[in-house]
Amino acid sequence: MYVPKESQPKQGKPAADKTKGQRKIVAQNKKARHDYAIIDTYEAGLVLTGTEVKSLRQGRATLTDGFVQIDGGEAWLYNAHIPEYFQGTWTNHSVRRKRKLLLHREEIDKLAAKSEETGHTIVPLALYFKDGRAKAEIALARGKKEYDKRQTLREKQDRRDTERAIAAAKRRQRGA
Repeated sequence: MYVPKESQPKQGKPAADKTKGQRKIVAQNKKARHDYAIIDTYEAGLVLTGTEVKSLRQGRATLTDGFVQIDGGEAWLYNAHIPEYFQGTWTNHSVRRKRKLLLHREEIDKLAAKSEETGHTIVPLALYFKDGRAKAEIALARGKKEYDKRQTLREKQDRRDTERAIAAAKRRQRGA
């Protein structure tokens, strides 16, 4: 039986469109948010080899010792640990090599000028995939003093306590 095209049910969007712009986080640097006051964040592309991408897709990376430096007008990510791809052969990458970050010229110049100031540094916050491309979230940051870190922990604990108290009050309210 012939059914006109207009009366046929419409197909949904492909799965690729539903995930457009979503981030699949591979690694986060939680220590950076504890040790530094974040001033400004940037999204940078990464220049990687094939085995590095495969290792990242398996969710294997560490940023705890990582930092960013600007050398010769280019941004470089140092000490980010991406382990070797276990099925790689002689083409495997070195684990802690420096990796080039892809940023706009204005962003690089701004970061270079700000990082020259005393107490400012550039730290990686996260590695993730966005639309199939490896990206790094980097931040211009200022080091926290010890009392600032304690204050942050205290605020976090207070926030957690208030959320628990609110949840307990809601449970009591539902039960009554």
